[in-house]
Amino acid sequence: MTSVLNVDTIADKAGTGPVGLTKQTAAKAFYIFDGTASTLALGDSFNCSSVTDNGTGVYTPNWTNAMQSVNYSHTCNSENLSALSSASTHVAGSSKIFVMNDSGSLQDRLVTNGCTHGDLA
Repeated sequence: MTSVLNVDTIADKAGTGPVGLTKQTAAKAFYIFDGTASTLALGDSFNCSSVTDNGTGVYTPNWTNAMQSVNYSHTCNSENLSALSSASTHVAGSSKIFVMNDSGSLQDRLVTNGCTHGDLA
């Protein structure tokens, strides 16, 4: 027998927060933006309030809800280029990323995106 569950929101028992995942993990944030735009704007996101442009190829996605600590995983990539997340600049509320071309030079790219896993504060 097939079951269908249609809901708009799933909340904790008190109805005030998200449910706890048991033996599962889920992304706590993601974002996508155009790194070549004169003013950065998120194309789509979850738990990412904005992206700060720190210069050519260097950005800081800012979390809407902070991570519990600096011990989280942030993975990012960019259109046909390497995108590196610098672990040394993780803070609970954001993570600095560096987008580089094949020569290792910083470069702005049209499509830059990332995903974060860890515990929310």
